[in-house]
Amino acid sequence: MWPSSPANRPLLGAALLPLLLLAAAARAALPVPEDASAHYRRCLEEARSAPETGLKTADDWRNAGGGFPAEHCTAVALFALGRYAEAARQFEALAGAMMQRGPELRAGALEQAGQAWLLAGKPQSARDAFDAALHFTPRDPELFIDRARADDAAHALRDAVADLDSALSIDPKRADALVYRASAYRQLGELDHASADVAAALELVPDHVEGHLERGNIRRLAGDTDGARADWREVERLAPRSPAAAAAAENLAALAAAR
Repeated sequence: MWPSSPANRPLLGAALLPLLLLAAAARAALPVPEDASAHYRRCLEEARSAPETGLKTADDWRNAGGGFPAEHCTAVALFALGRYAEAARQFEALAGAMMQRGPELRAGALEQAGQAWLLAGKPQSARDAFDAALHFTPRDPELFIDRARADDAAHALRDAVADLDSALSIDPKRADALVYRASAYRQLGELDHASADVAAALELVPDHVEGHLERGNIRRLAGDTDGARADWREVERLAPRSPAAAAAAENLAALAAAR
């Protein structure tokens, strides 16, 4: 979840990390022979939707010689089951085994390992995985954003800002990175920098839900309760059933109680 109040909160919590892992899995899907592609696709779908069954399917396929795709499917199933440390180790082993594969595939597996380590509550292990991924694809802004999350989980906010600086130097139009950096600056008490970043993010994407949530947090800390209330109501309007909306509702209730 995004920061829900002016108090210090992580850049991104456990509620959204599984979605990021699945997005990374989609980016890092392995190339497989045509006759195995349907099996691989079904295995991944089952690993996500029915992970107990998916794990058995993946293990059976692996034992039958399914190779790297079966190993990857096993890791995705372990992740979906909430067995995050096991999943992380599986992703790392897969990256290590794919020595003859391209750097993007190995980086993708390591990115997934890092996200699993974050959910396992091991930010240093996550950072190590993201470091290793950046060795293979050093110009991937997504990996710098990932590493910023690990920095934040380890309470290393200056490191998080540095990683977000790197991400934005590669892709200055990443509104999400601007909002993350605004959150880090807010937690560091640097409200001018935080305000500038969130304003830039909302100029790029005016309906950025988390941007409005973060701007509300910053405005509240700056004493602008009317502005904060307007932003949090906008979050509820834009995404009424989202984690961000739940955070906005919590903040609005706190404002009402403080009257």
